[in-house]
Amino acid sequence: MAKPGLSAAAVLLLLLGCLSVSSVNADTLLSAPLNVTIREIEVNSAVVTWEILEGDPVIGFAITQQKKDVRMLRFIQEVNTTTRSCALWDLDEDTEYIVHVQSISMGGSSPPSEPVLFRTPKESEKMASKSPDEVTMEEVGQAAQLRAGELIIIVVVLIMWAGVIALFCRQYDIIKDNEPNNNKDKAKNSSECSTPEHPQGGLLRSNV
Repeated sequence: MAKPGLSAAAVLLLLLGCLSVSSVNADTLLSAPLNVTIREIEVNSAVVTWEILEGDPVIGFAITQQKKDVRMLRFIQEVNTTTRSCALWDLDEDTEYIVHVQSISMGGSSPPSEPVLFRTPKESEKMASKSPDEVTMEEVGQAAQLRAGELIIIVVVLIMWAGVIALFCRQYDIIKDNEPNNNKDKAKNSSECSTPEHPQGGLLRSNV
C-alpha cells in the first residue's frame, strides 16, 4: 500500500505540471484577426485585409478561401512577414466566396476570424459600371504605346522627306552647273555651221 505522503506529493507535482502547461498555452495563444475586409473586388480577383491585436507575436498569416456551398478550399499561408493584406486571384465571375483569416506565431495558429462573404461581379456588370471618363492604367499604357508608335512613324517620314529634298537640291545644283557648258557647246556648234565670210566681200560667180 502506497504511503499517503507520497501520493500527496505526486498529486502536487501533477497539479504544478498542469498549471505550467496552461501557462504556456496562454502565452502562445493568439487572438483571431479583426476587421477582416474584402476590397478591390474585380471579376477574377479581390484583396482581403485585416488587423491584429497589438502585442500579439504574429509572424505570418493563413487564409482559407472557399466557394459558398462548395467544400473545395484554397489555403494560402505566408510566414516571416508583417503584411496585413493578401490578393485573392483566379476567382470565378458572379460567384460567392467565404474567407477566413488566421494569425500565425512560433507557437501555432490563432482561431479563424469571423467568416466574410463576398461576391464577384459579372464581366458585363463591371463594364457597365465603368464610367466613360474612367481610364485604367492598362489603357494609359496602351495609349502611350500608340503615341510612341505614331511619333516614330512621323520621324521616319520626316527623315525620308528630308532625304528626298536633299537629293533634289543636289540634282538641281548639278543641272545648274552644267547649263553654262551646254550654252557654250550650242554657241560653238552654231558658229561652225554658219556660212564663212570672204575677205573681198563679193560673191563668187561662175564664168559663162
